[in-house]
Amino acid sequence: MILDYYKLAESPFGDTPNPKFLYFGAQYREALASLMVGTESNRGFLAVIAQPGMGKTSLLYEYLDRMRDKARTAFVFQTDCDSREFIRHILLDLGIDAAGKDLPAMHEMLNGVLTQEAQAGRRFILVIDEAQNLEEKTLESVRLLSNFETPWTKLMQIILVGQPQLARRLAKPSMLQLRQRLSMIIRIEPFNFEETRDYINHRLQAAGYQGPSLFTMAALRLIAERSQGIPRNINNICFNAMALACAMTLSTIDHNVVLEVLADLDLGSFREDVAPNHPRDVKQMLTQNLSTTREKTRLRGVLSKFAAAGVLLVLILGLPFTLNEQELRALQAAAALQPTPAPASLDPMTPQVSAGTSLDVVRIRVATQEPVGRP
Repeated sequence: MILDYYKLAESPFGDTPNPKFLYFGAQYREALASLMVGTESNRGFLAVIAQPGMGKTSLLYEYLDRMRDKARTAFVFQTDCDSREFIRHILLDLGIDAAGKDLPAMHEMLNGVLTQEAQAGRRFILVIDEAQNLEEKTLESVRLLSNFETPWTKLMQIILVGQPQLARRLAKPSMLQLRQRLSMIIRIEPFNFEETRDYINHRLQAAGYQGPSLFTMAALRLIAERSQGIPRNINNICFNAMALACAMTLSTIDHNVVLEVLADLDLGSFREDVAPNHPRDVKQMLTQNLSTTREKTRLRGVLSKFAAAGVLLVLILGLPFTLNEQELRALQAAAALQPTPAPASLDPMTPQVSAGTSLDVVRIRVATQEPVGRP
């Protein structure tokens, strides 16, 4: 439905790493160039560090595709394991079954592959994704892999790719030997506004969109701000904005549509201890508060009218009573609490009570000091 509505060949904001949609902004061009130069220079250890959702895996796929005809590669992403399992994952990616083999035997099998590739004049590249999950003992095993070398060259190029936790782990004193072998550290930072705008337009064009600008400038600025410049967040917001705009038959996605999407994606609004902040909820809350205020105003007006009528009735009937100073002050205070006439916009049907009627009568009687006798 969305593809037909926007006349797209495929979804522009999917959640899988598709090389077709790789955005080659300045940061990605520099990162890819650094990987290529580091490999060509046989620098041994390289590291790529970026926040989750920054497209590290897409960048790696592009790099490995470019190195396909130049090197034998192994790509490992299952890093929550011990040293033995880690080496087994490398051999499995190379198509070698190492079931039942111990660690020394698997090292020997891997060394055989490296020797064959070196004799054929090819490099061997090991890419380790999600490297921040590796235990220190496993990282030490990775360091020992760099000992596969000849007197002239390294037999293995190792690229560690991970989140900022990887940098913190490598900074520990216990990781000094591995850190010293890192010849290049490549960082990918979140997008700024211009990069976010270009990223969105690039993916729309790659998906076949040919219409006018789909997102307004205000919508793009809001997406850049609330996504924190992370491509995965940008994809989620844009996909939902396109779905909502399609349902509303809108040809342009503006600031209000993005606000609606952000409210729907806010999981905090589903918590019981957080007040809802959806625009529709706020409107409903204000309406309820206004209704409550009207009812309170109506009730206070009716009670004041009965109080005034009671005093007048006593005075008209001439019932004997006396007012001491304390009672007079209490009556004055009650009259002062009588509300002023409410604006007609609040409730045109509410009777208006004249403030001060009963108090004026009492003041006259007190000023003239008319004697009031008891029966």
